[in-house]
Amino acid sequence: MELLDKLKWRYAAKAMNGKKIPQEKVDRILEAARLAPTSSGLQPFEIFVITNQEIKEKIKPVAWNQSVITDCSHLLVFAAWDTYTEERINYMFDLTNEIRGFKNEGWENYRQMLLSSYPQKDPEENFNHAAKQAYIAFSQAIAAAAFEGVDATPIEGFDPDAVDKILGLREKGLRSAVLLPLGYRQEDQDWLVNLVKVRKPTEDLVTVIE
Repeated sequence: MELLDKLKWRYAAKAMNGKKIPQEKVDRILEAARLAPTSSGLQPFEIFVITNQEIKEKIKPVAWNQSVITDCSHLLVFAAWDTYTEERINYMFDLTNEIRGFKNEGWENYRQMLLSSYPQKDPEENFNHAAKQAYIAFSQAIAAAAFEGVDATPIEGFDPDAVDKILGLREKGLRSAVLLPLGYRQEDQDWLVNLVKVRKPTEDLVTVIE
């Protein structure tokens, strides 16, 4: 119930006060994102943690001038792989074998299946698939932030190409997918803070098929 209470507490803060989040809280939020499930366990994304104020100031104009971009403590940029490559797929499979300390025939067969499929697909299709995986971690980071008593404001309203250029993501084989400012709400400047959270009733959202 504690997690549900925290999720009821959270909302997309529209104003933040610039107060810094303790590093241990940030670390736990990032660890929650790292532990998120992804398709085939490939984790086809990276997370950029921006505290540099100059960089945040550059991003703000290409993110609809939203004040939380510059007033947050930490700005997370979830950047997905621009495509799947043999090198990227093999890295994760080799890492799994190294950590587990053994090779499994079924696992290796699965590797070959992915190698014969993903790298041959259109890069845009691959990016869209990778971005969906980034969103899973993004969602888990939001929940973890709520658990830590930290505000998190999901932002899709930005120019991805411009953010990619500011952070040099294309040169790294990455493309920005979604932004997540982390910080603390500025209640006297946030029109949303005292409004009741509105969600569909369960019966309109959930269908049980027995």
